[in-house]
Amino acid sequence: MMGRILVVDDEKDMTMLLKRILEPELGCTVTAAFSAEMALTILGQESFDLVLCDIRMPGMDGFELLDNVMEHYPGLTMVMITGFGSIDVAVDAIKKGAYDFISKPFDQDEIIFRVRKALERSLLLKENRKLQKEKKGSFGKLIGESPAMEAVFQKISMVAESNVTVLITGESGTGKDLTAQSIHYLSQRNERSYIPINCPTVPEHILESELFGYKKGAFTNAVRDKKGLFQEADQGTLFLDEIGDISPTIQTKLLRVLQEREIKPLGDTKSVKIDVRIIASTNRNLHQKISDGEFREDFFYRLNVFTIELPPLRERITDIPSIARHLVTKHCKNLNRPEKQISPRLMTRLMQQTWPGNVRELENALIQGILSTESDTITCSDIPLDTTAPSPLDHLDQETLHKLPYKEAKEEMLTRFNHNYIGAMLSLSGGNVTKAAKRCKLERQALQQIMKRFRISADKFR
Repeated sequence: MMGRILVVDDEKDMTMLLKRILEPELGCTVTAAFSAEMALTILGQESFDLVLCDIRMPGMDGFELLDNVMEHYPGLTMVMITGFGSIDVAVDAIKKGAYDFISKPFDQDEIIFRVRKALERSLLLKENRKLQKEKKGSFGKLIGESPAMEAVFQKISMVAESNVTVLITGESGTGKDLTAQSIHYLSQRNERSYIPINCPTVPEHILESELFGYKKGAFTNAVRDKKGLFQEADQGTLFLDEIGDISPTIQTKLLRVLQEREIKPLGDTKSVKIDVRIIASTNRNLHQKISDGEFREDFFYRLNVFTIELPPLRERITDIPSIARHLVTKHCKNLNRPEKQISPRLMTRLMQQTWPGNVRELENALIQGILSTESDTITCSDIPLDTTAPSPLDHLDQETLHKLPYKEAKEEMLTRFNHNYIGAMLSLSGGNVTKAAKRCKLERQALQQIMKRFRISADKFR
């Protein structure tokens, strides 16, 4: 059985014991973290199949780490370990999302059996997610595994193969255009044209001729017949983006198209039958616009045959890591820049932002980060973000620190940071100082000096 396990316990001997027991028996790789804070740093750097976590630890305890993992890594299996086991604690751990609970002292055969079961479960879930992701490849450029996006994917699947009109709603930057593309490419019309038009960007007198076409002589400079977008999209799909901003005059003409399935080009006396799938989108509250007399109610009901509401990014924060990594890879290539990574601290900050501009705003921020950084890692200093929200990586035992004089408190903070950060890099590098220095973007000698000052031993990570 292959797999990667992260063991989190402030008792270093216990982490090494579990490593010696589990690696040969399960054929897995065990990485050690000596605090919950160190575990968060490691989780931000690498992916794991299972976390074994002690509950009683100084600073951030196991339950706090469990909450953090459930929020930011919802597919990750966690098994809690404690020497203070009781039925109440076990039940609480399971309620909070842990898969299993093991009490110290434990029998070697028992922990191998329990961890094997947990790891099997995790690997099965991982394989299932992989299959689901492959299935979701058909949703084009839409990215997400959150419950909110699962609902969107389900609606797309339900409506794609039909010919009904679809209204896509949601804030700006949520991916309404990508959703429309996905519906088209999953439909039976996917070999025909998909034509998008951003309605508010086209002046009304031009929009009418663009949509319906015109005959020669219909107006000044109409020197030849021209097909409109409805005719160009015949047997395909026409996407009317931000339809909530079109004028009542255009609304009336589009209502006739939806009712009769025919258009009349400007200057023509005959109507032309069309076979076009209509998908529309809006970031407006159409019910309010109807109340204000700015949107035709009958036109709304013709559009609103099937609605897909896209969630804002703040309601699907667990999708941010995969979206961010995709965008960085995409734009490094577009900007002809070397592949870059996102620092764990920055990723945490990205997940704490409200993103009023949604994915589009996130994309713009990451492009700035790619252009700003001179290293191969984008950090918080490369992107202007709201820094008022606390980061889980900033966790400190404030009650203890506040009792110390300034210099001692500062030294304590530096000691904790270095033990957590350097410890995480050493753990990921198997105690190899050279590899850890490379991860830290430091010279080996500089890292050794830091380790010496803060009494960090590489031997504990081997």
